[in-house]
Amino acid sequence: MNQEQKLAELKRRDSLAEAGGGKERQERQHKEGKMSARERIEFLLDENTFEEFDKMVTHKCTDFGMEQSKVFGDGFVTGYGRIEGRLVFVFAQDFTVFGGSLSEANAAKIVKIMDTAMKVGAPVIGLNDSGGARIQEGVMSLAGYADIFLRNTLSSGVIPQISAIMGPCAGGAVYSPAITDFIFMVDHTSYMFVTGPDVIKTVTHEEVTKEQLGGAATHNETSGVAHFMAHDDAECLSMVRELFGFLPSNNLDDPPRRECTDPIDRADAELATVVPAESNQPYDIKDVITRVVDDGYFFEVHEHYARNIVVGFSRLNGRPVGIVANQPAFLAGVLDINASVKGARFVRFCDAFNIPLITFEDVPGFLPGTQQEYGGIIRHGAKLLFAFAEATVPKITVITRKAYGGAYCVMSSKHIRTDVNYAWPTAEIAVMGPEGAVNVVYKRELERAALSAKSEKEKADIIAKARNEKIEEFRERFANPYVAAEHGYVDAVIRPQETRKKLIDALEMLQTKRDKNPPKKHGNIPL
Repeated sequence: MNQEQKLAELKRRDSLAEAGGGKERQERQHKEGKMSARERIEFLLDENTFEEFDKMVTHKCTDFGMEQSKVFGDGFVTGYGRIEGRLVFVFAQDFTVFGGSLSEANAAKIVKIMDTAMKVGAPVIGLNDSGGARIQEGVMSLAGYADIFLRNTLSSGVIPQISAIMGPCAGGAVYSPAITDFIFMVDHTSYMFVTGPDVIKTVTHEEVTKEQLGGAATHNETSGVAHFMAHDDAECLSMVRELFGFLPSNNLDDPPRRECTDPIDRADAELATVVPAESNQPYDIKDVITRVVDDGYFFEVHEHYARNIVVGFSRLNGRPVGIVANQPAFLAGVLDINASVKGARFVRFCDAFNIPLITFEDVPGFLPGTQQEYGGIIRHGAKLLFAFAEATVPKITVITRKAYGGAYCVMSSKHIRTDVNYAWPTAEIAVMGPEGAVNVVYKRELERAALSAKSEKEKADIIAKARNEKIEEFRERFANPYVAAEHGYVDAVIRPQETRKKLIDALEMLQTKRDKNPPKKHGNIPL
């Protein structure tokens, strides 16, 4: 074979690998509104930066006639490229080849890029579209999953890992994305579940569709398994690129800083009126966030799940920050099981990857009720406490209104190593609200005041009047930020319109912060 023939053979093999499962199956993907595996990679990465690994790999299975059916690449496309000029490793499952099923051979392809990513300190992005384990390979396929799970675990907290579910992801396949840092799903195209509708019907006699069981809406709104929901492949991949812009390449790097044209000392007068005069009235905490951060830009994470807490990324003077905020517009901003877990997960991610934490606090307490107690609110609430206390990145808290009881302690209070704690004049820092406090502290006094009453109605009127007076007295004495400020638990009471400048100045001061936890293998977070 001469040189020209050798080059022709390379071209032939390249063409076969790039054809995947063939034109007909590719067209079927397009009809379903899905890009091909290679189109997804091209869309995700900077133009002409993808370098492919293991393009010629084929499976080694000889059972069930599989030796007669081999495709170069074996259904997975793996390699590395760039996003905004930064190195990233990527794999994409090709549903047109054996349904994107995982084999011993293509699992090894993923393991190879994951091992390389760890060595060079670069993120891994997985584009999932697979029918699951390749049944014909039996335990070898399962072993491939376990090899990947191990790398996911060892990579956790070292390099960012992002999963985009762009088709089916079922059975054991779901546990790799579950270990990664963020999961994207495409509405009406992707789904995730451990056991499918047919198995559920057989075992529990429940009738459920794939979409109801594990669709994008289900996992974004109900289970909290997924963090983002897109309407099509293009939006999903654009969102992955957007998220990537906030993240460092590894746990030793700082997140990428951008040039900022938004004035540092920009004051927004509307912040002074965003908190209602009546403390039981709701407002949208995102109105506070967007008025403070660079260019009003807030990239929300877990937007549709546990909406009583808001988490996401923004920038302050070009520096990425993670934001955690109670949401008074939903369930009054109380902390419940789902909100606690959502917040804890986000806080731990930011801490692992050197992203400063900004907390906006307006929390009346933990959600009461048997459902919460039986569900383990004590254990789950402790996760958020553990996460904030454990975090060593720069931490800044702004109390906008309520900071009651144990929830005050949990929401990045001064007592759990928060560096700078601010309060607005509207802040109310107390064990509980004035109404509840008066019922406890002045119960006997109110009863004594009504002893001279001649009727039940007169008694009720006297108690109501005395109670209202005590509530107002309590509110004046304790429902404000000044008692906490006198004890140094709040570093400063600030005017709301100064919040942006105060946060940026504090972040600049904390830029060289060094803090560490006691030497240990790892803590035992209350899982």
